[in-house]
Amino acid sequence: MRLADLLRLPPGDLWRDASYLRLWSSILTSSFGNQVMLLALPLTAAVLLKATPTQMGLLTAVELLPFLLFSLPSGVWLDRVRKLPVYVWGELLVAVAAASVPLAWWLGWLSMGWLYIVGFLLGAVHTVAGSAAQIVLTQVVARERLVEAHAKNALASSGAEVVGPGLAGLLVKLFGAPVTLLVNAVLLIGSAAILKGVRVHERRDGAATSWRAAHLWQDLVAGLRFVTGQRLLVTLAVLMGVWQMAHYAAITVQILFATRTLGLSEHEVGLAYMGVGVGTIAGSVLGRRISQRIGPGPCLVMGYAVTGAGWLLVAATPAGAFGVAAFALMMMMFAGGAVFIFINFLALRQAVTPAPLLGRMTSTMRWLSLLAAGPGALLGGWLGEHVGLRSALYFAAGSTLLLAVAAWRLPLIRELRQLPRPDEPSDWLGLEADVRPG
Repeated sequence: MRLADLLRLPPGDLWRDASYLRLWSSILTSSFGNQVMLLALPLTAAVLLKATPTQMGLLTAVELLPFLLFSLPSGVWLDRVRKLPVYVWGELLVAVAAASVPLAWWLGWLSMGWLYIVGFLLGAVHTVAGSAAQIVLTQVVARERLVEAHAKNALASSGAEVVGPGLAGLLVKLFGAPVTLLVNAVLLIGSAAILKGVRVHERRDGAATSWRAAHLWQDLVAGLRFVTGQRLLVTLAVLMGVWQMAHYAAITVQILFATRTLGLSEHEVGLAYMGVGVGTIAGSVLGRRISQRIGPGPCLVMGYAVTGAGWLLVAATPAGAFGVAAFALMMMMFAGGAVFIFINFLALRQAVTPAPLLGRMTSTMRWLSLLAAGPGALLGGWLGEHVGLRSALYFAAGSTLLLAVAAWRLPLIRELRQLPRPDEPSDWLGLEADVRPG
């Protein structure tokens, strides 16, 4: 078979859609930048500033704090404004935050306090612009193709995750972690430029754009009532909350474990992080097929089990050559399992929600899902400093494997074989009527 035949897209493929292809290209570009940030920012704290496990936990918790403070009101705001400009400005603000780190380093101002401020700004942008990005996808792609779109988006990320960490580790070795963040800034500016050309289909009316202050609280409560009134959404939020607690306990100590317990250099950490790309590719290629074969609910549970097994593997492996290999394998298992989790989690919550409530649903679900993430990061840091770095990984592994068992025992998840359909707008209008003054 000729190479041209292998590369030819089948009729109806999402990559044939110009708007989706442009969105996908932006995701690919920003993913390379995010890989630099993912490695360079914690390495700046761990290696350059000699952060303790508790300080690393606090840095992670500070990044999560804006989700708890701003998620709910930002959802109401997003339901009243155009989402694409919010997404674009978010990319630009993250670029500014990344560029501030080398600037502070050159001026002699860089400290953990500065990184806390940067972390808070990153969290605030991701709270608002991250929700907007998820909604933009639904304005470009039909609902019945959301799992396919999320899988292709994960594939975009995977290319960056294969090449990005190794390149970021090399740049850190050559120029230092702070300077490497300039690469992130440039890539995010490029991503924003690509996004400006995306064509979206956004329904807007007078009610959606009304900014009467009296309606802010009522709209927020309506979003909360919609989510809490959907048994599937509540179940997904609880499951994801437990997983995020374990996840953030693990990532708080991962860099410290790699550099201090396993003795990896910055460049070697970058090479090990390339396992993320391999895992994401595997998850992206297999995730959609597995979800179609066994259903989004069972595929979600499989993702929990795979990530938990990865953390258990690296926690139980001694230092040395086997420890380094186990760390890289853990990164691969985490990435693959996370793809299984998120392509189904995101598609399920978007599929069940009417379009006028997507902003409030997205922000509410992110808020509920991340409530335990900050405490998880602080607990991971405390365990790493007072008990040992391995203990935080054991905690993440045990919690996640128990979560997989508990999720499988829920018929709502175990028997979920296809995406649900959203309610009609008339079904949820009563929610707003119930909380608005007469």
